[in-house]
Amino acid sequence: MPSTHDTNGPGALLGNPASGGFEAENHLQGFGGFHGGLALALLTSATQSHVPDLELQSVTGRFDRSIESGFTVASSLVRAGRTSAVVTARAESDEGLHIEASAVYGRPGEPSWQPVAPAAPTAPPPDECEVFAIPPEFVPISASMQIRPVGSARPYAGGPDPELIAWVRLLEDDNAPDVLRFVFLMDALAPSYAAVLSQLVLVPTVELTVRPGAGLAKASSPWILLRARTLAASAGGWINEQIDAWDPDGTYLGAAHQLRVVRAG
Repeated sequence: MPSTHDTNGPGALLGNPASGGFEAENHLQGFGGFHGGLALALLTSATQSHVPDLELQSVTGRFDRSIESGFTVASSLVRAGRTSAVVTARAESDEGLHIEASAVYGRPGEPSWQPVAPAAPTAPPPDECEVFAIPPEFVPISASMQIRPVGSARPYAGGPDPELIAWVRLLEDDNAPDVLRFVFLMDALAPSYAAVLSQLVLVPTVELTVRPGAGLAKASSPWILLRARTLAASAGGWINEQIDAWDPDGTYLGAAHQLRVVRAG
C-alpha cells in the first residue's frame, strides 16, 4: 500500500540516510518541529556506523529544543568493551544543540536463558479498526503513517484512563520495521496522558528511550500494535510514560519510555 509521496518520506530517509546534514522539510514535521522519533532514529543511524557488528540494545534522546530548520548530526564512540559499546550522537544547528543521544550496543549472545516478555493486549486485526485521521496541516508527518485505534480512547477526549492502544504503520511500502523504523514508530502516537485531557495542550517529549526486543528481527508485518500508558503524572505536569509494541502475531517487539511535560501556555 505505497503512498504517492514515498520517494522522500521518513521510511526512505531512514533506509538511506544522508550523512552529516538534514533539512527539516515540512512533510517531516511533527507537532511544533521536526518529528522527535524520526530525529532520534537518524541519530541512531549515525551511531550504528561505529559498531556494525553489534545490535542496538537501547537508545536515549534528550530533547533540548525543537528543530525547525536544517541541522547536522555528529557521532562518536565513547566506549567499546568485550560485550557492549556506548556511542553518542548530537543534532545541532546554528541555534545550538537540539538533541543529544546515547546508544548502548551489545552482542546478541547465545540463546541460553529463559525469555520474558509482556503479552499483547486483546485487539482486533488492523483492517477491523477505523482509521484515526490526523489533519496533515496539524501534524504533517501523519500523512506518511496510518493509525488505527483499538478501543474507544482518543487523544483529548477527556476519558477515564491515560492509555492509548493503536495499530500503526508506515504507508510508503509494506516492509516490516527494522531497528530504525522501530525507533521512529515508537513515537507515532499522541501522548497517552492526552486521553484524559479535554482541551488541547502541548505535552512535548523531554527524553525518549527506545529498547528494541529480540522479536523485532523476526517481524513480518508493516503493522505494529502500540500500547502507550502513563505510569505516573505529577501535579506539576511531569509525565512518565511507557510504550510497548507487538507484531500482529503477538510477538513482543520492544519498549519505549518517555519523559514528557505538560505545557498549558
